[in-house]
Amino acid sequence: MSVNLVKNQRILWIVAGVAIAIILLVVKINQPSGNNPLRGKVAVVYRSVTCGCCENYISYLRRAGVQVEEKITADMSVIKKQFGVPLNLNSCHTTIMDNYVVEGHVPVEAIQKLVNEKPNIVGIALPAMPAGSPGMPGAKVGTFDIASFTTAGVASPYLSL
Repeated sequence: MSVNLVKNQRILWIVAGVAIAIILLVVKINQPSGNNPLRGKVAVVYRSVTCGCCENYISYLRRAGVQVEEKITADMSVIKKQFGVPLNLNSCHTTIMDNYVVEGHVPVEAIQKLVNEKPNIVGIALPAMPAGSPGMPGAKVGTFDIASFTTAGVASPYLSL
């Protein structure tokens, strides 16, 4: 064998090894961790057909091990009213998990706290659509102030992340 052929074969083996390592790393990163408290939880996400960030949020929940059912609706205001989301806490999509409402781009840490502690509230919300929140593009600026809300529509601070 010529020296060039041997060098080329070595380079191909190195490139193949690096490619396999990258693929395995990507697969591992996208797998939910085995100790994730949301693994196996079921969520229903109500969203409009035109919302791309809602699809991103659904992917985020799935990576956290949540089994997501999507329900596309033409009028999200009806859904928000049905589940008692106060107007000042509205965001683009509404999620139902463990009989709680999760409004907007709420990080899984807040959802984990909610399902673990089971407080006497209707749900939690991250109002608007803050940049850098799960499912939203851009960098996170400041804290995400997540609110809880009651059946009377009273909002209170829940968690800052």
